[in-house]
Amino acid sequence: MDHWHHSPSHLFLPNRMYIVTAGTYQKQHFFRGNERLQLVQTALLNITQAYQWQIQAWAILSNHYHFIAQAPDDSSNLKKMIQCLHSRIARAINEMDKVAGRKVWFQYWDTCLTYEKSYYARLNYVHQNAVHHGLVQAADRYEFCSAGWFECEADRSFQNKIKSFQCDHVKVPDDF
Repeated sequence: MDHWHHSPSHLFLPNRMYIVTAGTYQKQHFFRGNERLQLVQTALLNITQAYQWQIQAWAILSNHYHFIAQAPDDSSNLKKMIQCLHSRIARAINEMDKVAGRKVWFQYWDTCLTYEKSYYARLNYVHQNAVHHGLVQAADRYEFCSAGWFECEADRSFQNKIKSFQCDHVKVPDDF
């Protein structure tokens, strides 16, 4: 099978970690406000669980999100899971705004994390995303990401290990 050189084939491996980033159509801030951010967060956590993806970290902002999750035995259901997530969120937001059929999502990007250090750096990146975008000074103060949970639940030595990984040069689509 020939592949277009600008579109690398997706790597779908069972039980591996993936980072996913999605952005809204024309980078619009559809999710301003706690109610809308909570809607996205609840949908993300429920749908990843329904598709048997074990979420490790997430950050939800007004016009994009990132998450890291461990794939189930059949990781090829990622596209179907994202379509379900985006459809549910778009319908709910459009209903809130009393707008029919408005395009909410632009696209998403996924990467299979095949190296341990890459996983650690991206885990730190996702936790620090609200800080990166200037929403808070301390990641654990942002309600719509996993940093606070990580601070409370993860082993202290693991937290220190993750925080030691530089994330300012991590290549993740994030020009929102």
